[in-house]
Amino acid sequence: MSRNHLKLAGVLASVLCAACSVPPTADGEGAGRQYGQIGFKPCTLTGSVAAANVEALCGSLSVPEDPARPDGRRIDLRIAWLAPDNSAVGLPDPVFFLAGGPGQAASDVALPVSTALREVRKQRDIFLVDQRGTGGSNPLTCLGPDGKELPMDENAEPTEAYVRDYAARCAASLEGRADPRFYTTSQAIDDLEAVRKALGAEQLNLVGGSYGTRVAQRYAARYPRQVRSVVIDGVVPNDLVVGGDFANTFEDAIILQSAQCIKDAACAKRFPVNTRTQLRTVMDALAAAPVSVEFRDPATAEARRDVLTPDSVIGLAFAFSYMPELSSLLPVVLDEAAHGRYAPLAALSRNASRTMDLQISRGMQWSVLCSEDAGRYQPPAQSDRLLGPHVAQMFFAACQAWPHDIAAADSAVPFKSELPTLLLSGELDPVTPPRYADQVLKGLPNGRHIVARGQGHGTINAGCMPRLLGQYIDSADAKAVDAGCLDTLSHVPAFTSFNGWEP
Repeated sequence: MSRNHLKLAGVLASVLCAACSVPPTADGEGAGRQYGQIGFKPCTLTGSVAAANVEALCGSLSVPEDPARPDGRRIDLRIAWLAPDNSAVGLPDPVFFLAGGPGQAASDVALPVSTALREVRKQRDIFLVDQRGTGGSNPLTCLGPDGKELPMDENAEPTEAYVRDYAARCAASLEGRADPRFYTTSQAIDDLEAVRKALGAEQLNLVGGSYGTRVAQRYAARYPRQVRSVVIDGVVPNDLVVGGDFANTFEDAIILQSAQCIKDAACAKRFPVNTRTQLRTVMDALAAAPVSVEFRDPATAEARRDVLTPDSVIGLAFAFSYMPELSSLLPVVLDEAAHGRYAPLAALSRNASRTMDLQISRGMQWSVLCSEDAGRYQPPAQSDRLLGPHVAQMFFAACQAWPHDIAAADSAVPFKSELPTLLLSGELDPVTPPRYADQVLKGLPNGRHIVARGQGHGTINAGCMPRLLGQYIDSADAKAVDAGCLDTLSHVPAFTSFNGWEP
């Protein structure tokens, strides 16, 4: 999700193409390889640190930006190929991983994906296609007059007017490079189909995470014969307004986290005030009197001063709730703040905002949300939720200035299919809770929903899940998967001090 959200609240059918059925071939050691019609060359998919780098093969496919104008501007889709570990050629039904966000590039999460799908990769090729508008697929990068990336002012008050003005400047900078109206889910699934045809794969195994689950459902609904199996992790129902239910899902997650502390003797003794209550107390105190805090910037180690507001606190809590390893810090950080020691909260809030900003293409996210979600959003009745209605208002603020067309009504039709589908949820997920997957499961007679105990948003690397994914994609039978090994998953204890949790 973008910083704005955190702070208030980032071809021809293959049967007609002989070349499409050509299997991948190697031209020699270290040389490029061909898979169907696409040429690939060795590449390194870089992470934030060297240890996160992944060696792969990279290629591209040219597609029309506007599907109705095939002779108009064309854009290149970046495709990363993770070949099987133990053979030159995988089985004929590769895996397509579909990233989240919206706005995340699949190639940016190569390490966690290759780790989660390590068993799958023993037999199958894995392809990471950067969705148009992200990564290496004509990214909707906002540029200033100097041609450099247009930053958002970290110190500016994130009002609707500020976001609207920034979005207008960003859209203007895209003239001649991209038309944001054509960077939605509908175009993305047709891009995936074009890649499938060019590779010559008759069928695909789809693995989608978060927003990628919407892409997977929409692709499987439009091209069911081209899909062999589906995995959707952190399920987004097609009819969900992304961003419209965050107040409820986050509230539920915080209550569950509070309940876990109460059950743990050491945590309950150290923090007699539960996390939800403590969070409200700190927010109320800062609403009455924002605090100017001096702290050391985690990224630069330089001393700096920020003004903490309720938005700072709720933004950090929301960001941390994605991962139990981070949310376990919340009780001690909030306790420190409640006693007037705000430096840890300020440092973590600054770092969380910056980190999330780096992972998401704002422009592509706005193209999707403004087209597919904003028009369906209905403000809720006033309530005592920690996240107020202004969060969703900020989420869609850019749409007043961002070029977009309203998505077809059938884009929000619930997914119904006979395809084998494995649905995964984290018990403590603050944005795509298990109830979402339960809702989607109703239309999937060959589906199965697995809830990973103690986990947050994204479960494909939790415990023995990589082994289960290997079993499932091998058999394409969700109901036959033995998930007993997941019983070993447990909740992450809360830190009782900055040294960690008590033994």
